[in-house]
Amino acid sequence: MPSATTSPAQAVRLSAVQVLTCGAAIVTLSMGIRHGFGLWLQPITQDMGWTRANFAFALAIQNLAWGLFGIFAGMAADRFGAFRVLLVAAAVYALGLAGMALSPTPLLFTLTAGLLIGMAQAGCTYAIVYGVIGRQIPAERRSWAMGVAAAAGSFGQFLMVPVEGWLIGGFGWQQALLILAAAALLIMPLALFLREPGFAGGAVPHREQTIGQALREAFGYRSFQLLMAGYFVCGFQVVFIGVHMPSYLKDHGLSPQVASYALAIIGLFNVFGTYAAGSLGQRLAKRHILAFIYFARSIAIVVFLWAPLTPTSVYVFSAVMGVLWLSTVPPTNAVLAQIFGVAHMSMLGGFVFFSHQIGSFLGVWLGGYLYDTTGSYDIVWYISIALGVFAGLVNLPVRESAIARGPQRVGAAA
Repeated sequence: MPSATTSPAQAVRLSAVQVLTCGAAIVTLSMGIRHGFGLWLQPITQDMGWTRANFAFALAIQNLAWGLFGIFAGMAADRFGAFRVLLVAAAVYALGLAGMALSPTPLLFTLTAGLLIGMAQAGCTYAIVYGVIGRQIPAERRSWAMGVAAAAGSFGQFLMVPVEGWLIGGFGWQQALLILAAAALLIMPLALFLREPGFAGGAVPHREQTIGQALREAFGYRSFQLLMAGYFVCGFQVVFIGVHMPSYLKDHGLSPQVASYALAIIGLFNVFGTYAAGSLGQRLAKRHILAFIYFARSIAIVVFLWAPLTPTSVYVFSAVMGVLWLSTVPPTNAVLAQIFGVAHMSMLGGFVFFSHQIGSFLGVWLGGYLYDTTGSYDIVWYISIALGVFAGLVNLPVRESAIARGPQRVGAAA
């Protein structure tokens, strides 16, 4: 039987153009700003006299808070609509960026750059926007639409990272963060166009399951567990590379401009990678797409470490990793909607993303800790390779068909 019911409110939908344009713009801003945080590692640590582990720990907390609060932001968006969640998240994002600029101690830096920004990202990035897409875009176009939104986040990286590097160079790292704080507030007017008809006047769309029933069903279903395991690896890999690669390159004698261009190239090529993953998800098994992405990441890292380190090799690696970067996002979320329906999609997406962010926490923190203790990033690179193989394997048995609900126990045949 179908995995979700359709309420009368769902008969009236926002236009696909409106949802994708405004949703993509929000993701571009929210993801574009955070993709460049690695550019602040050396300016902040050198100016403030902090260690890389101090900076890395704050960003590790940011990723963990993003994942943890993403669960509750998802519940709120499913219950009250994405609009209200986006408004609060934009205000907290701006506050966190301003606090990141003005924090005098590592503890306050962790509370602002870590906790506040992590909370904000939980309410204005993929899980929330994908909830709107899931409710407003028909199932036959959903994977493609999610690919468009993910591609927008990647374009945000391509657009914003060089801008952030230019802001740091032109205004200093503190003023650059304050400028970004003002930019984050632009999410508010964009959110006005994502006010969903089904939530008008505080209405709550009909659901066939309570939150508790949805959670018991999902966590008892093996494919949900496997998706969470794979997403953990995704978080570990991309956040370690995104935050620590600029310093890794500088340690090996390459200029800061190479790092800025490398992160921008990742963002540019991920526009194509995420769009392709979303489009292919309409025609191919999404588990095969995910397995390919994880296996290919491991191969790319091996080649990168074996090859001589030059600007050219960095740019080639960045292009390849860009295609694979966030291309896991559309098929993972599309599988969730396909299996469980869209009634609790933001919440379930939040739990899967929490697993991603636990991986992100370990990737960014281990990068800083092992560098400070060994003087090298080599061990973390090797861990990333092994995890990529693991993630490729665990995605292969994922079942994508809609879960059967009825008198029999769901998930027994997961």
